[in-house]
Amino acid sequence: MKEKGMIAAWIERLDALVWGPGLLFLLLGTGVYLMLRLRFLPLKNLKFALLCAVGKEEKRENERASGDGISAFSALTTELAATIGTGNIVGVATAMVLGGPGALLWMMLSSLVGMATKLVESTLSVKYRQRNLRGEWVGGPMYTMQNGWKNKRAGKLMGSLFAVFAVMASFGMGNMTQSNSIAEALKATFDVPKAKTGLAVTVVTVLVVLGGIRVISKVTQVMVPLMGTFYLVGTLGVIATHFNQALFGVGEIVAMAFCPQAVAGGFGGYITATAMQSLRYGVSRGVFSNEAGLGAAGISAAAADTGDYIKQGYISMTGVFLDTMVICSATGLAIAASGALGRLDGNGRPLTGTALTIAVFETTFGRYGGAFISICITLFAFATIVGWAYQGEKAFEFLSGRERHCLYYRLAYALTAFVGAVCSLEIVWDFSDICNALMAVPNLICVLLLSGEACRELTRYGVRKK
Repeated sequence: MKEKGMIAAWIERLDALVWGPGLLFLLLGTGVYLMLRLRFLPLKNLKFALLCAVGKEEKRENERASGDGISAFSALTTELAATIGTGNIVGVATAMVLGGPGALLWMMLSSLVGMATKLVESTLSVKYRQRNLRGEWVGGPMYTMQNGWKNKRAGKLMGSLFAVFAVMASFGMGNMTQSNSIAEALKATFDVPKAKTGLAVTVVTVLVVLGGIRVISKVTQVMVPLMGTFYLVGTLGVIATHFNQALFGVGEIVAMAFCPQAVAGGFGGYITATAMQSLRYGVSRGVFSNEAGLGAAGISAAAADTGDYIKQGYISMTGVFLDTMVICSATGLAIAASGALGRLDGNGRPLTGTALTIAVFETTFGRYGGAFISICITLFAFATIVGWAYQGEKAFEFLSGRERHCLYYRLAYALTAFVGAVCSLEIVWDFSDICNALMAVPNLICVLLLSGEACRELTRYGVRKK
């Protein structure tokens, strides 16, 4: 137990180090810079992007499909499957406990500028993609660096570095945190042993990921819309039954986001946090949820069967809006309105993570609230495990250079789900935060180096309106 405590403390210190002011400035600064350079095109063209995502925007003449990829919508749902996960439920709850209620505001603000980052990085990923030995489209920041940089040696080196971090992130953020949340939810609600949950998740993951991107995309394009709608209906129910508290909570969220001193009170109960803590946890959990700046979404976007890489970049951008501005904000408002934030457990510590979200939904749905949130966490988390299986596999393929080696990755990835299910929650989340930071740095460097080229093309692209 002592050794495990030392490991957890070391990981926690490393997490605090990498998520210092430098990385926060790089993430937010890149998003602000791109948003200004694009003259707010991501916001102006959001309606166009959403119409493209659901197939309501007519095709352009230069958009030629080859018939050997997956649809643009399937690419988006695969991306959303990787992003809409426990970060939207457990991640929001954790951020509002560790960073105070004000962390929710920083999640929203960072997602606005994150739309610009996601647009540029996904556009570049589709533009510089290539075909592998099986003739499949493969892309992502590693291929953007390799094929888009003038210095090919530096591009290959930085691309390999990103791919290593992406593989690590797939095991941490994409897998371990998700299986951990599933195990916690099912244990708390249905008293299912964590080991049994881990074993079940491992088996189902193997059955899905062995089919590759076509099977994964078929699963995600059914799961993502259904589970998103199911969760939002329940969340809006909580907000509606505590509407007066929700209005008060909005004011408290704004006030506590900018307070320089530790604060408590109001609906926050025993929660205390400084403005810097709100900023750190709001941005880091926001990135954990929508992955803007990490570059992983470009891997899924590159698999789309499209000849219009800018349009696919816009479709990919909608993932940030749907993930954070819609689902995460709904979760945060439900937590704020319910009055459960700051409630203490049996050991005198504030409820957090899965326990907090269950308490929130129980305020409206009673004993059925726990079952509801456990089902949602299970669906969200498993979709993320499936979505990240593809993204991590393509990063591994870039490193190995052979598709046949990906079978080893798939098996190792599935087995990791069992490890995540029985690990400590704090260790899993801190490790995932570290992986996110390591992956973001080379990707943001790539985005900034090629931002001039990308912004010029995006500006010239325009939007044809009916």
